[in-house]
Amino acid sequence: MEGKSYQRLPRVKIREMRDDYMKFELRDTDASVANALRRVMIAEVPTVAIDLVEIEINSSVLNDEFIAHRLGLIPLTSDRAMSMRFSRDCDACDGDGQCEFCSVEFHLRAKCHSDQTLDVTSKDLLSSDHTVVPVDFSDSAGMESSEQKGIIIVKLRRGQELRLRAIARKGIGKDHAKWSPAATVTFMYEPDIRINEELMDMLTLDEKKAWVESSPTKVFDFDPKTEKVMVVDPEAYTYDDEVIKKAEAMGKPGLVDIIAKEDSFIFTVESTGAVKASQLLLNAIEILKQKLDAVRLSEDTVEADDQFGELGAHMRGG
Repeated sequence: MEGKSYQRLPRVKIREMRDDYMKFELRDTDASVANALRRVMIAEVPTVAIDLVEIEINSSVLNDEFIAHRLGLIPLTSDRAMSMRFSRDCDACDGDGQCEFCSVEFHLRAKCHSDQTLDVTSKDLLSSDHTVVPVDFSDSAGMESSEQKGIIIVKLRRGQELRLRAIARKGIGKDHAKWSPAATVTFMYEPDIRINEELMDMLTLDEKKAWVESSPTKVFDFDPKTEKVMVVDPEAYTYDDEVIKKAEAMGKPGLVDIIAKEDSFIFTVESTGAVKASQLLLNAIEILKQKLDAVRLSEDTVEADDQFGELGAHMRGG
């Protein structure tokens, strides 16, 4: 209908949030927007990761390529990644990717001088920028935090040595998984579960218990005092239809009605530590807005071409 607006205003509600984990609701939108947000968080939010390794000395049991690969997969704190330049677009170093605007330099020097095996870890990497360092996974509140020494790169025995220089650059997960800031991002439709109380009252106590136990997850519970079946955790439902099949096998189809709300989603985000989970969401929304602006601009360009023909293309230099 002409003049009718289909604009929707999505809402986000945070349920649980830690530095490396977040659970939130996304409402008043559809699956295309939810999936776009998920894919952007996984593959298009930039981080910083080691991309170039120059090994000076390596007498360890691992070859150079293996060590370079392990270095690339070490998560680096990437709070300033959004403001950094991609090395291919950097005019300060002509795309060489080795300047303060598009890269961070690391050095590692380790040699074993004793009979005890030396663990070379991510904490041995010395950064030229204090804001870009290997992620620290140790628990400061834990009893054994002093014993946690970072991610192991290689183990050295007496006389073995590793000396190298590494360059970390900005990138996105679409180019390589080492730049992905997310360990996992999932979403599910929020289920609306309604029990038909009339049919439920027709079941015996054993039938009620058997029906509750037919669910592989703890969605329902049976109260022995009231002899009622309750929905205790609707979000634990995995859309497996086991309780529906059980109800049909018991001759009680329609015992439960489960509907997926098509405009409400529950997200679970786990960060690698390169970016906080909350910042990962904010960065993803910002990138999604930039993509929408680019689409809007391209539509305006096409409309200008239709209106002005060759003049519009000539004004853009086409």
